[in-house]
Amino acid sequence: MTDEGIPPDEIELPIEGELDLHTFRPNEAASVVDEYLSACAEKGIYEVRIIHGKGKGALLRTVHSLLQRHPSVIDFGLDTGPSGWGATVVRLKEPEC
Repeated sequence: MTDEGIPPDEIELPIEGELDLHTFRPNEAASVVDEYLSACAEKGIYEVRIIHGKGKGALLRTVHSLLQRHPSVIDFGLDTGPSGWGATVVRLKEPEC
């Protein structure tokens, strides 16, 4: 359940290429990121920004661990913008024609 009492599988996220994980519990992060990346690829969004925050780095490590083994990920790295290392930018594979 989320803080609002809604099961995570019932949350409707806009698929626009940016995912903010602050609204999810840490144990939900990997599955949320995995599903979000798949949804982005289906919509033709091949660059995704994942906001995990700075904190102690546990969520960053969880996200990066998933990205390292995700079959659709070409590469990823920390966002060099104003958020510093509080977000990761991911490039996804485009479908072969």
